[in-house]
Amino acid sequence: MLSLALTAFFVGALIGMVGIGGILLIPAITAFAGMEVRQAMATALFSFIFTAVVGTWLFHRRGSIDWVIAVPICAGALLFGYLGALANAHVDTAWLNMALALVIVFAGAYVLLPHSRHQPFAFDRRNTGHLALLGGIGGAVGFVSGLTGVGGPVLSVPIMVVLGFAPLTAIATGQVIQVAAACSGTVGNLVHGFIDFGAASWLTVVQLAGLILGVRFAHSFGSGLLRRMVAVVCLGVGGFLFARSVARVML
Repeated sequence: MLSLALTAFFVGALIGMVGIGGILLIPAITAFAGMEVRQAMATALFSFIFTAVVGTWLFHRRGSIDWVIAVPICAGALLFGYLGALANAHVDTAWLNMALALVIVFAGAYVLLPHSRHQPFAFDRRNTGHLALLGGIGGAVGFVSGLTGVGGPVLSVPIMVVLGFAPLTAIATGQVIQVAAACSGTVGNLVHGFIDFGAASWLTVVQLAGLILGVRFAHSFGSGLLRRMVAVVCLGVGGFLFARSVARVML
């Protein structure tokens, strides 16, 4: 269990620092706690509710969350996260995870390209089309989160950075998205009784310790460094997710 605890701490630190990393917890739970994959997904997603709530509070306290951006994304995530969790009980997610991994890797590579810094998305909070776009991003993120157990920010953060949002804004918004997506997805998982509440409770505590440290680092780094960190973590996590998905398909 020490290996699982260390992984949970590392995951919490990554979530606080770049908003991405929760996906690493799922294989750790299956490997070190002996859980079946669906139960590991549901248990991890449940623990993300509490890390996301604390993360949201920590980022809000520092003034890093733009609620005009966060609210429409969260509305979409809340609606579709439940549907994704219901679909999880009936769908083989290996192929979807493979496609998701490629999207994450592409987003990470794109963020590293010099031209992505010079063509930011000119978000206008008075433009209903832009607000609808954010709602659509939230819907896609929520559905995928509920379906695969992957944390919402693993998709929302690279998408927002690619669109030109400041990295800290994307990371902070990802915390709020995770609250909505994890709550909605957990409701669906409760229907099927997949969650191990005992494991989730202590995993949450360990993740929170790492999260607090990660948030401090996020606010001490410059925008350029955060951007590169998001890209590198996307490449690493996306590659890991792709390899894991290929292994599941081959078995």
